[in-house]
Parts: sequence; C-alpha cells; structure tokens
Amino acid sequence: MSERVVEMRRYADGAVYRFLPASADEDGAARYKRADKDVWILRDRDFGWIVWDATDKSLMGRPWDIAIKDQGATPPECDWVSRKGANSYVYRLAFV
Repeated sequence: MSERVVEMRRYADGAVYRFLPASADEDGAARYKRADKDVWILRDRDFGWIVWDATDKSLMGRPWDIAIKDQGATPPECDWVSRKGANSYVYRLAFV
C-alpha cells in the first residue's frame, strides 16, 4: 500500500479534497479513500483510474488527457474532470 496522500484541488475555487491510502483491492491495486466521505480513487478495469462514489454507486471523475493504456500503478498526477449531477469541474491531482 502506498503511504502517499492524494489531494484533488478544484481549479474553480481552490477547494481541496484529501484521499488517504486504503487497503489494496483484491487484485492488489492501490486505492485511496476520501477523508470525509465514502468516495474512492481506484483502478477500474474498463475506465482506468476513476473517482467512485460508493454511496451512490456512480463514476464521479477520471483523468482528462491520459489514455488508460498510459496510466500506471498509481493515479496519474494530471487534470481530472468530474461530474456530480448537472455540475462538472476540473481538478488537479497531486501526491503530497
């Protein structure tokens, strides 16, 4: 398990969401759980790295410009896009 914390910083207003390392999934892939909600950054077989809302069972975000085949063993440090209802946002993912 990676000990690095992930932060997602929203460009629009500077809001920061912190994701903490969690136990690896059944395939041994790293996962990160948001500190304040049941929202995860995890690797999906079809979509690559995603932000997953476990409560709503919905895909909330994903990397914007890195193809799945080019994504490595950890979430890519790049711009991510998200959707929650009718709203969309752009975030910068960074390890801290």
